[in-house]
Amino acid sequence: MTPLVYTIPASGGVADALARGLLAQAAGDPLALGAMTVLLPGRRAGTTLRDAFLRAAEGKPLLLPRLLPVGDIDADALGLVAGETPAVAEALALPPAIQPRQRQILLARLILARPDQISADQAMHLAAALARLLDEVQAEGLGFDRLDGLVPAELAEHWQETLTFLGIVTTHWPEMLKALDALDPAEWRARLTLAQAEAWKAAPPAEPVIAAGLLGTNPAEIALLRVVASLPQGALVLPGLDRFMDGESWDQLDDGHPQQPLKRMLEGLGVDRTAVADWPAPATGGPDRTVLLREVMRPAATTDAWRSPAGLDAAALAGLTRIDCATAQEEAGVIALLLREVLETPGRTAALVTPDRDLARRVAAHLTRWQVAVDDSAGRPLADTPVGAYLRLVGDIAFRDASPLSVLALLKHPLAAGGEPIGLFREALRRLEREVLRGPAPEPGIAGLKAALAASGAGPALAAWLDKVGDVLGPFVDAVRADAQSPAELLRLHIACAEALAATDVEPGPARLWRAEDGEAAQVLAEELLTGFDGFPAIPGPDWPGLFEAMMDGAVVRPRWGRHPRLAILGPVEARMARFDRIVLGGLNEGTWPAAPAADPWLSRPMRRDFGLPAPERRIGLAANDFAQAAAGAEVYLTRAEKVEGTPTVPSRWLLRLQAVLDGAGLALTPPARDWRALARHIDQPDAVRPVAPPRPKPPVEARPRRLSVTQISVWMQDPYAIYARMVLGLERLDPIEAEPGASERGTAIHAALAAFLQAYPDTLPPDALDRLLALGRAEFAKLPPGPDIRTFWWPRFARIAAWFVATEARLRAAGRRAILTEQKGLVTLPAPGGPFALSGVADRIDQGPEGLVVVDYKTGVVPSNEQILAGHQPQLPLEAMMIRDGGFQGVPEGVLVAGLEHWRLSGAATAGEIKPVKPAEGDLAALAEQALAGLLGLVARFDLPETPYLSQPRGLAPRFSDYAHLARVKEWSAGGEG
Repeated sequence: MTPLVYTIPASGGVADALARGLLAQAAGDPLALGAMTVLLPGRRAGTTLRDAFLRAAEGKPLLLPRLLPVGDIDADALGLVAGETPAVAEALALPPAIQPRQRQILLARLILARPDQISADQAMHLAAALARLLDEVQAEGLGFDRLDGLVPAELAEHWQETLTFLGIVTTHWPEMLKALDALDPAEWRARLTLAQAEAWKAAPPAEPVIAAGLLGTNPAEIALLRVVASLPQGALVLPGLDRFMDGESWDQLDDGHPQQPLKRMLEGLGVDRTAVADWPAPATGGPDRTVLLREVMRPAATTDAWRSPAGLDAAALAGLTRIDCATAQEEAGVIALLLREVLETPGRTAALVTPDRDLARRVAAHLTRWQVAVDDSAGRPLADTPVGAYLRLVGDIAFRDASPLSVLALLKHPLAAGGEPIGLFREALRRLEREVLRGPAPEPGIAGLKAALAASGAGPALAAWLDKVGDVLGPFVDAVRADAQSPAELLRLHIACAEALAATDVEPGPARLWRAEDGEAAQVLAEELLTGFDGFPAIPGPDWPGLFEAMMDGAVVRPRWGRHPRLAILGPVEARMARFDRIVLGGLNEGTWPAAPAADPWLSRPMRRDFGLPAPERRIGLAANDFAQAAAGAEVYLTRAEKVEGTPTVPSRWLLRLQAVLDGAGLALTPPARDWRALARHIDQPDAVRPVAPPRPKPPVEARPRRLSVTQISVWMQDPYAIYARMVLGLERLDPIEAEPGASERGTAIHAALAAFLQAYPDTLPPDALDRLLALGRAEFAKLPPGPDIRTFWWPRFARIAAWFVATEARLRAAGRRAILTEQKGLVTLPAPGGPFALSGVADRIDQGPEGLVVVDYKTGVVPSNEQILAGHQPQLPLEAMMIRDGGFQGVPEGVLVAGLEHWRLSGAATAGEIKPVKPAEGDLAALAEQALAGLLGLVARFDLPETPYLSQPRGLAPRFSDYAHLARVKEWSAGGEG
């Protein structure tokens, strides 16, 4: 009997045409429609066909046909099996399919048994790839006996080892399945499908059986379709078969062509494409793009026809628009606008079809600005949900041994409460952050946190809170730091820790952790892992977080309800047979759509070919079929981003082919009716931009600072706002978390070592002066948190500084100059309109020389220029000279002559040290000190006026470092043109 095969053009809407045809075949008999059986690619196709019946019947109630998703066949499909053939009897006795998670864990155990030293998470990723290989081999009806002789001698040795391992797996794996009384999922589906085919072949059903939208992706499916097409009331409906492609192109089809899956299926059925008939239902839809898509997808061997495409006119381009966006973010905004506009017309529908899940999530997020909730049909990765992120952070804090960053990341998560009211828990955490977690990292572990807290003197209340949190985290952290642990036990401790930490004072942890959709998905995963890890070998504790994250791969969260009735975000496979008034094909970049063939860690490309597995390009052919089906819609937008994450992209091969065809035909796509890119940019732009003015705080005179140090005076001149923020508002910069020692700490250590050396040897240098200075340096550097920069960069520089310093000190002492004071504090009080003003300072050293006193300032960073000092911009040393003159330093008699001011540049570089004296342009140092005093008194008097504001960078010269520029919003008002 000749198989009965139909086709429906994609432009007519496959699901809608199929529904109309079946309704016509039922001829108004509701029972006749309900007696039919329709085989579909998957469950989503069933939902699409159900909606199509609703539209075709104009909302009238119907008894729908039995919709059987072949791709998602399960135990319910056994209800369709009839007859008493041996295949049917065997199918009824089939053991169940093994759960994917359990299979992955069992395969990982086999992989870990190899002599290779790999971690548990690597084994899990390899097990997932091995499971895909098993499914592919079984779906193609191949046997692993074909592995013998698969690797030629010239291939790399590791492929020989891989093949040997595969032989071991394929020997032991069937035995493990037999012991579990289970089958691989692909084999289970194939045997069920073949059993159904045998049943219908032995006893053809009296009612109609129609297979629609299937592409025959494996031998079992081909066998079932062959039987369906030959049934007395059976029919096969193909989506978008091109029956009028020229014979040369048809013969040249390759795996990357959208018609290749249909050609392969027709060859498997033994049906010539000329025998395929039109589906007996009128096709309604947009313009016919068959010729256009035929040319776009033309095989490479016949693309010379692009010079003058036959039968192609502008009518095929109606409703087809291309939009190239600058970035992925802009593309998401454009697509969101395209979908949102559809809602302005009652009854219209739209969908985004894309394999790019990041783009799908971005579009869904953009739509929420209009309170439009659209869920990605592919689901959301569990690892990216709040519960998934929380569980990952619990593992991370154990892996990092309670480092400050991991503690803050976990305890600041909304689910963390530690058995307390959430507000009190957050308040205690903020105190812990300020007292312990900012600045240099404490010693590792919970014990290190407790020791650092005790040293800070924060008080017993915070210590008790940390003890409580430590009791929750401690057992799991200790287990992960152990050498060997059972994964099952680690998972129990992981979950127990997460539940205990999630508890509040009024709600238990499990209720908060597992109640939402992502919590339910995580709970299912945890239960599967507890079962699967039974008997799993012990692993190093630090491997657990990576293993747990590897097991989360592939776990997705799908909403129970809330899908928008008129908008959808679909993957290409899920969009098969779907019909929408507007379709946006997004992410059309090479490597995304179509996706680059994934590398197989188990079989190389030649090995796959010799084994009989399909080439990876077959997936490109299926992707091309999905693209062609979707691009045939009435209103289609093709979008891409020219850059993704800052990286330039290449347009999809289908866009490049489309452009080549249009160029050959002298045609062009019509520009969009609206500038969607401009709209996407405009939606976030304000109606007017009003540059913010620089801050002009004017605190009361009595609130203004009455004491500053000599180093703060230059800050006061360059950036008064910084003085206001620190001295008036009392705002101090928070140290970074896990701060590494920086230039300030390096300078402090060097200053301390030099001061200790001079205090220890004020008169005569010892013979081993350099060794003694280096020993003092080691003592000071030992106080800093350990780090590679200190060993490899800082210490060698200090050693060079020490050698230069000892040599310089010996030379100066020989010339009659020695340090009489080091790190000496000083203070003078000056009269001012607002009341006495105190000026403080610390002199790094004050030397007594033949000509008088010399004030020295050590600089391990940038040294002020002589011009800056003389101009009064850097008045530190002249002010210290003034303080010495006025008796501001104890131990220095008042009125003593200051003969020199020097900066000692201590870089430790090629020039380890350098003395840079201050050279007055006119007069002497006394005049320079008097000039500095006059400038300071004028500055104090000016800021003692109530109307004087504390401006930010009033001279337009930004200081080298400012902790308050962001508070002053300098970048905002300076961009607005303010000086």
